[in-house]
Parts: sequence; C-alpha cells; structure tokens
Amino acid sequence: MEKWMVAAKKADFEGWAKQFGISPVLARIIRNRDITEPEEVDRFLHGTLSDCYSPWLLKGMEQAVAVIAEELDRGTKIRVIGDYDVDGICSSYILTRALREMGAAVDTAIPHRIKDGYGLNETLIEEAHGDGVGLIVTCDNGIAAQPQIALAAELGMRVVVTDHHEVPYMEKDGHRIWQLPPAQAVVDPKQEGCAYPWPGICGAVVAYKLVQALGERTEYPGLVELTEALLPFAAMATVCDVMELKDENRILVKEGLKRFATCANPGLQALMEVCGLDPSAVSAYHLGFVLGPCLNATGRLDTAKRALELLESRDKAQAMTAARELKDLNDSRKNMTLKGVEEAVELIEKGGEPDSVMVVYLPQVHESLAGIIAGRIKERYHRPVFVLTKGEEGIKGSGRSIDSYHMYDAMIRVKQFFTKFGGHKMAAGLSMREEDIEPLRQALNADCGLTQEDFARLVHIDVPMPVIYADMELARQLQSLEPCGTGNPRPLFAQKGLMLLRGRRIGAKQNFARLTVRTEGKFQELMYFGDLDEFCLRLEEKYGDGSAERLFDTGALGSESAGSRGYEMNITYHLGINRYRGHEELQFVIQNFCFV
Repeated sequence: MEKWMVAAKKADFEGWAKQFGISPVLARIIRNRDITEPEEVDRFLHGTLSDCYSPWLLKGMEQAVAVIAEELDRGTKIRVIGDYDVDGICSSYILTRALREMGAAVDTAIPHRIKDGYGLNETLIEEAHGDGVGLIVTCDNGIAAQPQIALAAELGMRVVVTDHHEVPYMEKDGHRIWQLPPAQAVVDPKQEGCAYPWPGICGAVVAYKLVQALGERTEYPGLVELTEALLPFAAMATVCDVMELKDENRILVKEGLKRFATCANPGLQALMEVCGLDPSAVSAYHLGFVLGPCLNATGRLDTAKRALELLESRDKAQAMTAARELKDLNDSRKNMTLKGVEEAVELIEKGGEPDSVMVVYLPQVHESLAGIIAGRIKERYHRPVFVLTKGEEGIKGSGRSIDSYHMYDAMIRVKQFFTKFGGHKMAAGLSMREEDIEPLRQALNADCGLTQEDFARLVHIDVPMPVIYADMELARQLQSLEPCGTGNPRPLFAQKGLMLLRGRRIGAKQNFARLTVRTEGKFQELMYFGDLDEFCLRLEEKYGDGSAERLFDTGALGSESAGSRGYEMNITYHLGINRYRGHEELQFVIQNFCFV
C-alpha cells in the first residue's frame, strides 16, 4: 500500500532561481530538503569544508584532547577499540592512523561479532590491561559500557569514549535519568547539553573531529595532509551507517568523494580495482552498495580485523589479495542473505496478517545477517521488524524500523526481555533468551501505538511534471543535488494520465522493461527496473488477462492505427542522463506506478 504525497513547501522559487542561476524546479526541490533561507541554499549548492563545524563544539572534546595529549607526552600505550561494521572499521582506522602519525604507541582491537558481540566487554578490558595499555579510546561504541569502563578504572586504565549512539537512560517519575559511562571524557553529540549544531554524525566523523582537535591543540605540522587523507573514510562511514546527507554530512561526503580519485591508500585503491570502479567516478551509491558491503562482510562472516588490515596495507600486491578475499566474502554474504530473506518471507506469509511489530525467528540463519534481512523485510512490509537468530550464546537479533516507530524507546519499555541491547530510532541490536521470544512479541505489539495508516508507504513527490517538460539542462542541474541518499533523496517527479502503448523486455534475464508511452500527443520511452512480474500482475488485475502479453507484443499496441488506445497509468519517476560510448540522452526511470 502506497500513499503518494506532493510536497507543498513554499518559498520564493523564482527569486532563488535568479539569485543562484538555477531552474525554479531545482529551487523547489532544494526547498523540499527543509532549506528555508538563501544562505542555506548557497551552502547547499556551494558548501566546502570551511563551512563545517568546529570540533570544539562537541561536548567533552576539551577533556578528551587533554587526556590524550597528556598520555602522548608520557609515551603511554594506547589502544583504540572499535566496532565490526563499516563505521567502526573506518573510525578505528582514522584514530589509529592519526595517533600513530602523531607519535603514539597505539594498536587496535575490534570485537568479534560472534565471540565478543557489540562494543566493549570485560574480556577486551582485561586483555588491554594484560598488554600494558594505559589509555583506551573507543570509537563508534562505549556510550553504553558503564560496567566495562568502571572495570578499566579499577585496573588503573583511563578511557576516552567517542561514540554517536543514543545515551542509555532510566525513567523515574516520568523523567529520564541519563547514564553516562564513568570515563575520563565522553564525546558523543547525542549526550545531554551537547551544543554541536548537527548531532546526526556517525562514529567515524566524531573520530575525525577528535583528530582535528588533537592536531590543533598539539600543533601537529601534518594536520592538513592527514585530515585530507582521512576524509574518504569519514565519507564512506557516513553513507554506510545511513546518516542523513544533510547539513555538514552532505559536505563531508561530497568533499570526501572528490578525494577518492587521488586517494593514496593501497587498500582502498585495491578494493576499488577488484570492484571495477573508476576512482574518479565513485559516488555515494558505490560507497553504500559496493565498497561498504565488502568491508562489512568481514565483520559478518569472519573478523573485521581483515578489513582493517586491508586499509592499513602498504604493499599493493598484499592489498590486492586482501581485497579479492573481501569481495569473495561479500559475494557469499549476498547468497546467504537472499536465502534468509526467502525463509523470512515464507514464514511471515504462512502466519496470515503480519503483526504491527514483526518478530521473525530464523534459528538457522547466520546471526551476522539479521540486520540485513531485517532491512529487506522492513522494506517489503513497511513495518518495524526484529529478526532473531540462534547464536553461540543465546538469541541475537537486529531490528529495523519505520519513521512512525521509535525502536530504541520501544525497547526501553520492554527491556526486561533483553540481556543486552542498544540502538536508536531506526535500528537496534539485541541479545535475549529463547524462551522470551514469544513474550517479547506480545509485549511489543500490546503497546506499539501503530495504525494501518502508519503501514502505508509514503511516496514523497518533489514536483508534478510531465515527462515532455524535462530537458538536458534540467537534468544537468539536478546533478548539483549530489550526493543523494538518506535525507537527501534523488528528486522524484510525477505525472498522471500517460497512455502505455507497448513494452520491450530488456536485460540479461529479460526482467526489466523499456516502455513507450504517449503524453500530450508525443511519444516517450521510459525505463522500468523494478519487479516486472508484479508490474504485469497489476496490469492484468486492472485490464484483464492477456494485457501483459499484448503489451510486449509490439504489433498489438503502439500506434493509433493499431486500434488500441493503450493502458492509462500514473507514474513517479527519476530524471537522469544516460551516458554510453560518448553519447548522452535523457533517461526517465519509473519508480512507482498505478493503473487507472
């Protein structure tokens, strides 16, 4: 079920168009990104690194820098402890490389997903103490590790926490009591009283900001070159951790992507090569769906240390070998994920109408795939979902949510069912006992507050615009919206009343289509890369058996003389430029459709 909504935000579109030399259509799209002032428009279109925020605005940064600088002077052994996803891997690489270049005796520990679970645990603390570590610096974790950090203090170690996750809290008399870990410094934009203007940064960006501040305070002479080299990793983590590409995040990703072309990191160069990517043309899509998953696959099916070793490679041949292994792991992960999704869908369909909050138990699925499968199921049913698997030590799972359901707050209300959990509004991770699965399902659904309206997939249309109104100049201007992603989606246009005349199956598996439509007396070709079987099913539901067969029979429809008016449809679409062998042409790609 979909609900199409046209954005109706108002501004002086003509004025913006004249002031910034853009189309009124582009001005309207920018306004739809919650930008209201001309100064914001200018920053959106032309923002650079100089427009990013000072690291000193982060609460706890002064203390963190003071502690680390003091331990640098002492020659203290430092251990960076990260996480096993892309954000954790990139955070670890950023901090470890920077501290090493600043002269620190530093190494890195990344928890094993299966053996250690997420974040700090007592074993990691005890190992650090046994290895003579005097200072632990966390990245992308630590905010929920009060007992573990207390243990570090008992053992005589200092701890600096850098994180971006929600701060744990208890509710008492209707008030939230925040539970910060007892570290020497905590840098997390989500903590109460933090005045950082854009708290939606990932763990790697928090680490990147710490490097900037530490370099400034210690007057490190190579700071400019160092932060330039680290920027691509902050950009990759931002995209892969699904941060909103707004405000500072958009600038960091935009500038980071530019530096992939000149990135001197042998590991990243090798990964781009084995994935067949041109470094000068890497986009946010490639970060999120090509490079990032290769790094993620190590933490899911093996150990994330392999991904970190790739990024720390100095030898090209060694890096190429490691990159090929990562790509092979990701290919294996894809196949396992596909099977897991199929099993989950079969289980859900057998149960009739899905719960408002779905809890899907897949005991045979590898526990590292729970989050990916949860994301796919959430997209299919547009409901919050927890996917649970049987791990080596009890039940582990991941949740993915929809906009109208704050997953972390909901978990706080039923925390008695979890042995460990954490997350934020849209995603979470957990551990629990098998016997509590059914009680958890019942408790989550008893007080979820969701209605059928919440399950309707909202389709946000930027501009209603007939396809024949689009031209190459507008398509080129739309490129200034990049990088697109969460929070800054590709612009979506819509048109009613097109007449679908004929279709041609395309692709190696003939599962996509090139469709010809008539609109306002003109013919236009549109591409469809969605589920073609579903497209044909909905066509026949509206126009009867045989409609799909006639559509792809080029002699049945396609001209007035064929004696057929065609099939009327409404569509939403993306406008882009298709480049092939030096030739450019406008490309219209259907995203949503309905037959009328």
